[in-house]
Order: sequence, then structure tokens, then C-alpha cells
Amino acid sequence: MAEAFAAEVAANVLAKLSSAAFQQIGCFWDVQDEFEKLRDVLMAIKAVLVDAEEQQNHNREITLWLQKFKDGCYRVEDLLDEFEIEALRRQVMERGSSRRKVSRFLSGSNSLAFRLRMGRKIKKVKDMLDEIESNKSRFHLLERHHRVKNIIHGQRETYSFVKTSDVIGRDEDKENMVAFLMDPTDGDGKGDDIPVLAIVGIGGIGKTALAQLVFNDERVKTHFWLRIWVCVTEDFDVKQLMIKIIKSATGTTMCKDMNKEELHKVLRDGLKGKRFLIVLDDVWNEDKRKWIELKDLLATGGQGCKIICTTRTHKVAAITSTVPQYDLEHLSYENSLSLFLRLAFKEGEEVQHKNLVRIGEGIVRKCKGVALAVKTLGSLLCSTRVEYDWELVRDSEIWKLEQKENDILPALKLSYDHLPWHLKQCFAFCSVFPKDFEFNSLQLTLLWTGNGFLQYSNENEEPEDIGNRYIHELWSRSFFQQVEEGVFYSTFKMHDLVHDLALSVVQNEVNSFNHCSTRNVRHLWLEASGQGASTLPNNLDHLRSLIISSNEEQKASSESLIADYISRSKHLRVLHLVDSSFEQLPNSIGYLKHLRYLSIYGNGNIERLPNSICNLQSLQTLLLGGCRGIEALPKDIRYLISLRTLCITTKQANLQESGIGCLSSLRFLRFYACGNLKYLFEDMQRLTALRILVIDECKNLVSLPPGLKYLTALQILVISDCEKLDLCMGLELGGEQAGSLRKLFIRGLPKVVSLPKWILLGSAKTLQQLYIIGLENLSTLPRWFRYLMSLQTLGIIDCPKLLSLPQGMQQLAALKQVGITGCPKLGKRCMKQTGEEWPKIAHVPQLFVSNDSETSITYDE
Repeated sequence: MAEAFAAEVAANVLAKLSSAAFQQIGCFWDVQDEFEKLRDVLMAIKAVLVDAEEQQNHNREITLWLQKFKDGCYRVEDLLDEFEIEALRRQVMERGSSRRKVSRFLSGSNSLAFRLRMGRKIKKVKDMLDEIESNKSRFHLLERHHRVKNIIHGQRETYSFVKTSDVIGRDEDKENMVAFLMDPTDGDGKGDDIPVLAIVGIGGIGKTALAQLVFNDERVKTHFWLRIWVCVTEDFDVKQLMIKIIKSATGTTMCKDMNKEELHKVLRDGLKGKRFLIVLDDVWNEDKRKWIELKDLLATGGQGCKIICTTRTHKVAAITSTVPQYDLEHLSYENSLSLFLRLAFKEGEEVQHKNLVRIGEGIVRKCKGVALAVKTLGSLLCSTRVEYDWELVRDSEIWKLEQKENDILPALKLSYDHLPWHLKQCFAFCSVFPKDFEFNSLQLTLLWTGNGFLQYSNENEEPEDIGNRYIHELWSRSFFQQVEEGVFYSTFKMHDLVHDLALSVVQNEVNSFNHCSTRNVRHLWLEASGQGASTLPNNLDHLRSLIISSNEEQKASSESLIADYISRSKHLRVLHLVDSSFEQLPNSIGYLKHLRYLSIYGNGNIERLPNSICNLQSLQTLLLGGCRGIEALPKDIRYLISLRTLCITTKQANLQESGIGCLSSLRFLRFYACGNLKYLFEDMQRLTALRILVIDECKNLVSLPPGLKYLTALQILVISDCEKLDLCMGLELGGEQAGSLRKLFIRGLPKVVSLPKWILLGSAKTLQQLYIIGLENLSTLPRWFRYLMSLQTLGIIDCPKLLSLPQGMQQLAALKQVGITGCPKLGKRCMKQTGEEWPKIAHVPQLFVSNDSETSITYDE
């Protein structure tokens, strides 16, 4: 696993070289021939990468060769980046006010110097790739475009037998499964109505063991005429599954040479009229057509047939399951410890080794309820009673320990092997976070985007949408665990063992916790200890992401330290300096021309940003929220022409014109804790691509700019804790605009006594979620509510003067969720059946009505 995803890195670079944008760049700078040569040599090497990555475990030289190739790909990417940066700089200079300055910049000599410089760089990279390509012949690598399947999976054959005493902590789960199997009300058990239950969970958590327990339960044996256990092959070959089912049902092995029609006849005769249970263990198939084909073949069973599937992915569960999927929980600590002691010691022996038991308790904690991990480590230690050996297991990352074929890491690696290539880098990057670190979907998408990991299938795709899709896919495949679902984004973390898997994939590219052991590190998490710089290599030219973590006791407070990092990391894409305390950002920040993401979120000491930051034409994300000391934004902020995400805290009372309003690429804009701000910029209407606007804790903000209603791409609007804000001022002008607002969150606005009509204008057909919270003087809801025909979710919280719901709410057929809490008078009038307002919401499927405010809806900070 030492050099995984070389093919993925190469694919990223090749996609860029083949894009229309780089074809234009190649023509403009007359380097299209050079680009084509780079593309050809990359393709030639990429053709043998599948074979190389599979052979590297047996040949260290191939691992080194792969590393050199990845280095070469990254250098090509840096080179292509420079062409993009130059194009952006030319755009900025063409916007400049001085014709003389522009003329000097665009002069022939300037262009010629750039062309010559880049020509030398292209030749140097091409020579490097040519050498790598010529060396591949030493390894006799074959051109292959697909991995040989079932390298791991094909060797794993599960069976129905289980020793019941070996399975601990699954009694309740087993009873739930048996209840499902015995329930006569779950369909008639025939054809398309065969009830199917999917057991879902991370690899090694115990899905197969639970299915085995249920399969061998005496009640189940008595209830079903036939019990059929099938270990499903990775490619879900329907013909092979038919053969396995026939063999299990009839005992015959004489059908291997039959065609599908002949097999169907034998299968139909074997199952006809019989009540059967089929367990399909370890299903990976995500092709619904294959599943329907198999299920149709089982339509001849008798009444009461049932199917259980075990799978690692929610997507498979969604395809197969006809009832709510069964998410298998982790083992409790007590059950995990019991299992571990049973495997690590002979019966009763543990009482003689109290010190080892104490160490074992720490080992069990790191397994976090995954049964196979407990078994792996318990079995590993059963032959030694040396405390040092046990402490080594306790204190080591699992991926550093010796692993056998059926241990936890190979089991999890199978999930990684199944990932589409474009997700492998995204998943592996997450190993940069510490264990148990909670990240939100927006933050992770911005980091992925900054590193160029996202793949665009068409030019109109937004990276925010692609990132959310990737996150959902990784969650669906059990790589992420959802911690909290927010109104606007969700929070996730990785199980420790999944984190170990990610580390095992990218051991030499990602380092965290100040362990920077290789010059090839690409992504680095550094604790702000003040000693961090001395532990780093002098040359960090390979570094793409630098994340410096601080806390109250330990802050990155030295400007010289930050300047040192910057001077040694010229190819940074991501610089994350959250909760730091330095007072100035070095002017040298302007030299990080590749930078896409910069965060100094939560720095309360910084008073200004150097204007050199406006030289970062590639910057896509700038997070300044919580920087309460900033006197003013840089005067040339309009030159950040690639900026998509901007979060601001500033002491300014007024924002300059021709500043933020010129950032036509903005998608996300947040004003946070701008205590002096009275008015936003008036040229807001120029932000035609803005999708999310958040205005939070701006205590002196008086009104919203009229330009707000012209933001036709705006999908999410959050206005929160603005004491002096009157929503009706300045926006009741002009006719209806075509809008696209989907989510509106209004909280803590004491001046609001009624909702303004501009909410309705342009959004009647699009608004899906509306949250009204802490509006202490709101007394009525407007009649125009009836026109919000797309409204699906309505939350009304802590609005004590609100007495009634508007007439016509019965007409809101799309409304699925209504929550009313902390509204004593309204809550009483909305009580089920008896309340005067009840008929208006009786049609809503999900209702929560309470007279207190214990339950609240909040949006993520």
C-alpha cells in the first residue's frame, strides 16, 4: 500500500492537459506541442501503473519508481498551474486603472520572458518523465487498464456455521432479526414482495457473525423449509449465484455447465411452494438491474419467504432492502473486552496477569467496538505474556502491526479497493486530521477543492455540489460516520480503524502530529507547539497543505514562524491557521501564487491583512471569521478574481464600493460578528453567482441593500442576531425578480414584527425550508404563506407573541415537517385534534409541537 493512487494522480493531470482551457492556453503561448509530448509520456507510463501498483509489494524498486512518477505528476501539475496563474494575472492587470502599467505588463518582452522560462521548465519535467518511462522496462510491466478482481475478496468464502459462544454482545440484534423473519405481516413472501432486510456496517463490525447467529437459531430452522447461505462474489454474477442457491437448496452440483434457462428451471423446481430464507453475505453490487434479475428468479417460493443481505454500503442497502435497513452498532466496551480476554488468554488465565489485562483495556478502547479488530489484536497477543509486546500493540497504529490475510486491515482495505478512483485521493487526504476530529461537509469540500481533487464531468458543475456528492458517497460506503446533521451542512468523523486505513494508503504523503519524516510529505498537520519549525525539513517544496492547529494553551503566535513556513513551502495550495494569535500576516504571503485556500479563522489579535494578499489570483477560499481586530479589508480585495468563499469579521462601519461587489466568482459570503457594520456594500447586485449569504451577529446593521433582491442564484439566506436590523427597509422596491431561494433562516431580530413580502417575491416556487427563531416581537405570519407551494420544512421557535398560523396552510401539499416550540400561545392552539390551528397542519406527516423551548433548531456555526 506504500504507493497507492499513482494512477489517480496521473489521471488528474491528464484530465487537465486534455481540457479545453489548456488547449487554449497551449495555443496562446505556442506550447501545444510540448503539452502533447507531456501527455504522451504520461499516458505511456499510466498504462502500466495497475501492474506496477500490484507488484510493488514484492519489489521495493517498483515502489521507488512509483514515487518518482508521482513526483513527476505533481511537478507537471505545478507547471500547468503557472500557466493558469499567468492568465489570471493578465485578467487582473487588464482591469487596472493605469494604462501605462497594463501596457508594461503586457509588453512583448514580458511575455517572451515568461514563454522562455516556462519552456525551460517544460523541458526539465519532460526529461524527468522520459527517464521514468525508460526505466519501466527494467520491471517487465504489462499494460493493463483494470485491476484483477477478487485478489482479496475471492479468497474470502463465508459459511453459515458459527460457534454461538464465540459471538458476544449480539443477543438484542439477533432477536430483532428473528422477529423480522417470523413476522407474517411483512408482505406475502412471494415475487417482488419478498421482504428483504439489509444489515449495514463497517467492515469487521460483525455483520456476517450476526447473520450466522440468526441463520442457526432453532426458531428459524423450524420456521423455514429451506435455509440457503450464499457468499456473494464481488461482481454479482447472477448465473453463479443461481448455481450457489441451487447447490444449497438441493445439494446438487451437476448444474455448472447449464445455461441460464436450464438453471432457472432447476431453481424454480427447487424453490417452488417452499418457505425459504436466503442470506446473501457480503453484497457489493450497486447495479439495480442485476438485483431485480436475481429477485425475479426467486419468485416461485411459498408464502413467508425472507431474504437477508449483509453489506458495507448504504447504496446497496437502498437497492436491496424493502424494509428500513439495519445499521449494526459497534460492540459495547464491556462486550469488546470480554471477547478480547477470551482470545488473548486461556480460560481463567487473565486473573494471573492483572498488568496485561490493564494494558488490554487500552487495546480494546482503540478498537472502538469493531469485533474483527478485537479478534485481530487478541489473537496477536495470545502467544506472548511480555508486557513490552502488549504495550507495543497498545501504542502503535494498527496499520503498523503485522496483519494476516483475514485480519482487520485487509478487511478494511477491500473497501478502499472498491472505491472509484476519483474518491481514493479524497479519502486518503482525510488521514491528515487527528483521530476523532470532527469535520463538516463545507470545510472538507473547500480543502478538497483547494487541492484540486474534485473531478468535473461538465463545465457547469459547481465544486460545492461535487464535494457534497463525494462526502455522501464516502458516508454511504461506511468510510465516514455522521455525527450531526445540520440545517446547512453536516458534521462527520472517521472511525479510528478507517483512519488507520487512510494512513496505510498514504504513509509517505500525509503526516500529522508533528511527525514529518519524509521530504515527500504533501499534506501536514502541525501542532502549534513553538517547536514545530525545528522538526520540519528545510525543503518543503512538495508541501500542498499546511494545517497548523492551535488551542487556548498553545497558539501559533510568532509571525517569524509563519514567515518561515511560507518561505519553505512555495507550492502550497492550502494554508490553515485557525485560532492562531499572531498580529500580522507576513507580506510574503503574496508569493504563494499557487494558494487556493487561506484560513486565519478565530485570530483575535490580527489587525490588518497585507495588501499583498490581493496578488493571490488563484485564491478560492478566504476565511477571516472571528478576526475581531481587523480594522479594514485590503483595499485591492477586488483583484481576488477566483474567490468563491469569503468569511469576514471587520471593525468597519461601512464597506468600500468596488470591493467585495466586484468578486463575481463568489458563491459563499458570510459576515460574522461585524459589530460596527451599519450598511453592506450597495453594489451587491453584481454578485450574480452567489449561492449562500450569511449575516450573523452584526449588532449595528440597520438594513439590507436593495441589490439583495437581484441575487437570482441565491439558494440559502441566513440572517441571525442582528439587533437593529429592519428586514423591511430598502427591499420593498421594484417588481418581482426571478429567484431561486431554497432555505431561509431568520433568528434573533427583535425589530421584526412581521415577515417582509420580499421573501415571497421570486421564491414562492423555490423556497423549501423556512426557520423562524427567536423573533420576540413577531405577532403574525403573513397571508402570502399559502403561496409557498414548494415549502417542505417549517420551524417556528421562541416566538412568544405569535398567536396563529396563516390561513391557507392546508394548501401547502409539499409540507412534510413542521416544528413549533417555545411559542406558548401558538403551541396550545396547535395541539392535536383540540387546537383551533390544528386543521391547518393536520395534513403534515411529521409534526413536533411543544410549549417549551427545550428542543431548538440551530444552524451550524
